[in-house]
Amino acid sequence: MAFTWGSALRITLLLLLLTAVIFACFTLPVEKILKDFLLWVDKDLGPWGPLVLAVAYIPLTVLAVPASVLTLGGGYLFGLPVGFVADSIGATVGAGAAFLLGRTIGRSFVVSKLKDYPQFRSVAIAIRRSGFKIVLLLRLVPLLPFNVLNYLLSVTPVPIGEYMLASWLGMMPITLALVYVGTTLKDLSDVTHGWSEFSTARWAFLISGLAVSVHLCLRIQSFTISSGTRKFLSNVILGGNGA
Repeated sequence: MAFTWGSALRITLLLLLLTAVIFACFTLPVEKILKDFLLWVDKDLGPWGPLVLAVAYIPLTVLAVPASVLTLGGGYLFGLPVGFVADSIGATVGAGAAFLLGRTIGRSFVVSKLKDYPQFRSVAIAIRRSGFKIVLLLRLVPLLPFNVLNYLLSVTPVPIGEYMLASWLGMMPITLALVYVGTTLKDLSDVTHGWSEFSTARWAFLISGLAVSVHLCLRIQSFTISSGTRKFLSNVILGGNGA
């Protein structure tokens, strides 16, 4: 690829972003910051709380910081209906922001490096033909981390509209499960501290959410996904040997 100032700027921005993420993860008290943020949302924002919680997904997702604390916090602070809506919208908007950033900064560079590989061309064709279905499957069964998947899909030709809609629908089951778990937590320390002391009911609901995702994935795969798309999912995303 010929050197251009545009490509140099994109690479520089990408390196700065990665540096910021690494710095934040290893030096900042992320748990305390998130707890203080949730306390602020709870005590000071009143009816604006759900909206601010949803908006908070954007910087966390762009910086690839796990946002599960916000999902649990939505359930803890606002209950199942309101918390689920806020978390679902926030996660989708955050995923869209990361997708657009990845497409703006890194897509041309990655595509220029991979365009001569037959496997990459096959991936591009599969996603161009069945982008909505592929994104939906990948969201329903989160085999790849949420933040990794946002940036991975940004270098594919899937349209932003299909990506957003499929992400929103595909993340619903696991979002619902996490929000429900949040409603059962005793205080904010449980929300930010981790997954310790889970009751049997909490684990059962979370596992049920994952089971629903797997079931929906299999149904979609059986009835609406072409053999070429299944091969793509097996060989490229899951690292399998194909059917």
